[in-house]
Amino acid sequence: MSKSNVIKFVTGNRNKLLEVQNMLASTLEITPLDIDLPEYQGEPYEIATLKCQAALEHVDGPVLIEDTSLCFNALGGLPGPYIKWFLKELKPEGLPKLLAAFEDKTAYALCYFAYSEGKGQFIHVFEGRTDGKIVEPRGPRTFGWDPCFEPLGYDQTYAEMPYDLKKSISNRGKALKKLREYLNC
Repeated sequence: MSKSNVIKFVTGNRNKLLEVQNMLASTLEITPLDIDLPEYQGEPYEIATLKCQAALEHVDGPVLIEDTSLCFNALGGLPGPYIKWFLKELKPEGLPKLLAAFEDKTAYALCYFAYSEGKGQFIHVFEGRTDGKIVEPRGPRTFGWDPCFEPLGYDQTYAEMPYDLKKSISNRGKALKKLREYLNC
C-alpha cells in the first residue's frame, strides 16, 4: 500500500488517464506524467516491468505505468504488445483485414499495470485479460481498437458499450481492480 496518496501515472493518453482516475481516485490522487519511455520488445509482463523501471528514473515516489496488448489467436498472439504501431498504420478499419484469410477471429485483450513505491522498491504487476473476437469497427472511434473488439458473451464492441459495463469486463478494468485491492483503496 502506498505511503503517499499521490501516484504518478505515466501516460500521454487522456482516455487511459480518465479510466484510471475513475477507478482509483476515491482515495488516491492520480496525476499524469507525460514522458517518453522506451518501446521495449518482449513478453507483455516483461515490457510492463521494464517500462516501470524506466519511469522510476524520472519519478521520485510512487509510479504507475500501463501496457496493453491485443492478441489475435490466428496470428499466434500478434500484434500483442505491438498493437499501438499496428493501429497507428492500419487504423481500426485495418485490424479485421489482418484476419481476412483466417476463419478464427478470436482474440484476447491484455492489460498490465506495473506499480512501484519508488526507486529501489519492488515492482508489482497486475494483469487483466478479456477474451473476445475481432469484428468490423462499430461504435465511436475515440479509443484505440475499442471499435474492433467484441468481448466473449456480448454483442457489442468495447466502443458500443456503456462505460460502466465496459470498465467492469475490460482487461483494463480487471487489472485496475487487482491494483485497487493491492492498494486497499
